[in-house]
Amino acid sequence: MAKSNMTTKRETVASVLQRRRPERIVYAPNYWQWFTHQFNHGLLPEEIRHCAIQLDLIRHLGLDVFSRNLYCDPTQYWFGGLADQVCDGVELKIERRAEGKDLLTERTFHTRRGALTERLRYVFSESTLVQEKFLIDDPATQLDAFEELVRGRRWRFNRELYGRWERDVGGDGLLNAGELFSPLKMLHLAAGAADAVFLIEDFPDRCRELCTIHEAAQLDLVRQMLEAGVLAMIAMDNLDSAFHPPRYLEGYSASFYERAARLCRETGSTFFIHACGHQRAILPLVASLGVDGLEGVAFPPLGDVQLDEAMRLTGDRFIITGGISAMQTEQFRCYDEVREYVENLFARLRPYSHRFIFSSSCNTSILSPWPVLKWFRDAWQELGVAGRCW
Repeated sequence: MAKSNMTTKRETVASVLQRRRPERIVYAPNYWQWFTHQFNHGLLPEEIRHCAIQLDLIRHLGLDVFSRNLYCDPTQYWFGGLADQVCDGVELKIERRAEGKDLLTERTFHTRRGALTERLRYVFSESTLVQEKFLIDDPATQLDAFEELVRGRRWRFNRELYGRWERDVGGDGLLNAGELFSPLKMLHLAAGAADAVFLIEDFPDRCRELCTIHEAAQLDLVRQMLEAGVLAMIAMDNLDSAFHPPRYLEGYSASFYERAARLCRETGSTFFIHACGHQRAILPLVASLGVDGLEGVAFPPLGDVQLDEAMRLTGDRFIITGGISAMQTEQFRCYDEVREYVENLFARLRPYSHRFIFSSSCNTSILSPWPVLKWFRDAWQELGVAGRCW
């Protein structure tokens, strides 16, 4: 009996995760922000008005599932949703209020050594989340309270919710669980990229201690996810050499990456890192840590390395996803332009088909016209499924 199309999709995604040449190219774009924007603003084309969530859209187009945003609430955070934060000895108060069509979320952590507050705004007109206030904006008076928070914080993985999403995805692919973030990203989220650098330079020993504590809590979450049967997980770190130069990466996050990757490898799971920006300077180092791959590698002009170059810089087991950025989905004006671009990309990546997933470099721009998304689907079917250049 022939296998069903749904089963084939899951197996095809799994074949790349196992570094086996797939029968066709896996195409797993991230439509999270694009779909949310069109849906909330009443802009969905008639053809897809039956779609209620991103998964419906992926199924309508006949694509593969391998997204870290499939289940995320875009009004609350940039990632996550399967793990609950637990803070021992810390009281968390959350206040949400509407401001016009925007939604403001303020979180205040009351510790024994002071209170820390962050404020996030969901900008309705752009369907994006921006941070208006960070937890740390005066390190001299707030580091003690932040240490209390980090020492008391851990995560509890919601196995039941994960199982529900896995069942919903079914044979259409695999859920890439985006619940983790590295020690460096912990400092970034707490203080912002610029002030996190000042923290590291002004308080190196203190930051290293905080990073060690955070690493232990995140590795505990990794173990919980593995016990729940998670087959693919990802650290949502926006890995960029501007904030993750080799010295910082080695000093603060390399241990976490290496240990998390080893735990996943020992249990048959895979460990990815979300990439955003320039990676050329750090690709060999990241690959040497045993990480399975980078999600959303940015290429020129948004990044500094072509995908085939990235493949050559990372050895023979490193998986890279990407190939489409806002530059393409916003600017292409006809199917022939899309087809030419996809044909050239697939030709360059042909030697690396066992470790490539065609996807968005980060997300899909809200300005992308619906026909362009269909043209990419059509070009993939012609060239990557029918095999004309694969």
